[in-house]
Amino acid sequence: MLAGAVGCGRARSDQPASAPPPSVTFNQQVAPIVLRHCAPCHRPGEAGPFSLLTYRDVRKRADQIARVTASRYMPPWPPEPGYGSFVGERRLPDDDVALLQRWVREGAPEGTGAPPSPPPQGEGWQLGRPDLVVQMKETYTVPAEGTDVFRNFVLPAPVKGTRYVRALELRPGDKRVVHHANILLDPTGSARRRDARDPGPGFAGMDVEMESDRFEPDSHFLFWKPGTAAVSEPAGMAWTLDEGTDLVLNMHFPPSGKPEPIRPEVGLYFTDEPPTRFPMLLQLEHDGAIDISPGDSHFVIGDHYDLPVDVEVLGVYPHAHYLGKDVQGFAILPDGTKKWLIWIRDWDFAWQAVYRFARPLFLPRGSRVEMRIAYDNSAGNVRNPSDPPRRVVAGNRSTDEMGHMWIQVLPRQKEDRWALQEAYMRRRLEKYPGDFVAHANLAAVLEERGRLEEAIAEYRQALRARPRSAPALNNLGAALQASGRLEEAVARYRDALRAEPDYGNARHNLGGALVLQGAFAEALPFLREDVRARPDDATARNNLGGALLATGHLDEAIRELRHAVDGEPRSLEAHYNLGRALAARGRLNEALEQLEQALRIAPGDRDAGQALAELKAKLGVN
Repeated sequence: MLAGAVGCGRARSDQPASAPPPSVTFNQQVAPIVLRHCAPCHRPGEAGPFSLLTYRDVRKRADQIARVTASRYMPPWPPEPGYGSFVGERRLPDDDVALLQRWVREGAPEGTGAPPSPPPQGEGWQLGRPDLVVQMKETYTVPAEGTDVFRNFVLPAPVKGTRYVRALELRPGDKRVVHHANILLDPTGSARRRDARDPGPGFAGMDVEMESDRFEPDSHFLFWKPGTAAVSEPAGMAWTLDEGTDLVLNMHFPPSGKPEPIRPEVGLYFTDEPPTRFPMLLQLEHDGAIDISPGDSHFVIGDHYDLPVDVEVLGVYPHAHYLGKDVQGFAILPDGTKKWLIWIRDWDFAWQAVYRFARPLFLPRGSRVEMRIAYDNSAGNVRNPSDPPRRVVAGNRSTDEMGHMWIQVLPRQKEDRWALQEAYMRRRLEKYPGDFVAHANLAAVLEERGRLEEAIAEYRQALRARPRSAPALNNLGAALQASGRLEEAVARYRDALRAEPDYGNARHNLGGALVLQGAFAEALPFLREDVRARPDDATARNNLGGALLATGHLDEAIRELRHAVDGEPRSLEAHYNLGRALAARGRLNEALEQLEQALRIAPGDRDAGQALAELKAKLGVN
């Protein structure tokens, strides 16, 4: 039996031995990894230079995939592990990296069975059909050659009243043409005026300063780059889009070697729920300290900010250019504990992004938030755009440098933003004494807090830096008017219009102030132009109607005041003025109705009460 057993064994060894099945195949193990981590960018119409949707696509580049995943070059995820946990983390798990290496070593087999289906092409909107799509009116062509292009495109948002935006999605056209984009909000028309002065679509510039006539700090990350997923804001944190506000697309285009036409569009998703939580963006930066000598491989800048209130940190957005090397953000708590926000050991300008924390990070009042950025201006920096290296200072060109870290914080209550903004601007003045932006923004928050004399002093400081700033002159006028100094206010409004004749906010304020002075005839041209520019503004209509009433233009006054009460049904002043105009025209019953409505809005108003009593006496009614 032993011999027979041996013989049987020999007979079987003469047959061809079947090879064991591969332990790792594309269809079973590799495709899910590639489709989840690579395909969002590496597919037709996206930013990746080639597609990785099929076995043939991936097999052709198997060796390259093994190399770039082992080195952690791909998929791109610059933050160091263990120094912040973020939503949408693209870091490939160690087990997946090892599995890809093994698959390539085994010959990159396809395997049996069907692979997982690729995700939808994504040609449509990621979050479904938007409630409103706003598109550029004309196409802009990115030049084929030259330096990087930084361009700003103004997109008027056709909304009525106030809308609450829960999500925004940018579709730039060919995503391979666009490096990144920021979406800014302009309620004043200042960007539109700059656009009108710049030939061609949009206007040039990387770091755009938005004008404002009130305290309204930046609050949300409205940022896009290739591969960015559209996200909805957390519950209660929709942002406000008011009628008359423009969207400004602040875009970066690296030339591709051929002309590239683009025509971006923005999708807006609304909610009926007004915000109940109010975040704020704080910027750590010290561009004024950037002056990097050629050959300096470790130039460091830093900044800090001491929190005056408790906050939760929701996200961070670091920013530097090609010389940036090591980027750190952290907080030192009052008890000395260090909490990391983010650490990027090998900064790459190409992969900047907004990083949203998986869980908000609580920082108590008195914590110091810090930023440290190191730069490498040596020939050994493969990303250095200058060969040989040259002196580099701060600036808007990509060959200049920047050092920023935006931090989104959520205070416990909306009013805490005042304290945050005041501390933020005072810190900026420590770095840059006499800085226009800091003085103007500090003045705005002081005015909001009712500290008018301090606000007036800060506006005057801002005007020392920019004597012809129409927004600062106008804001100073408004603060003076609020403090009871009407004559000085009128003078400042006039100064603002001399500096910028088409500045609508100063025209609006000047017309209203002249009405208060009783200079109705002088006010009329300003008020008419104000209504022409703001036909849906009930306050502008009421101001014009009141001046027309005072100058005896009764029919025109009634027409304007009806627009005012239609636009703002709860306006005491509009109903009161309309009642007076109707009474003066002899339409007494209509006047009675308007004056009664004025007193329903404000039962104790003396002027409306007296006008109603006189009208009832004339009509002989109680």
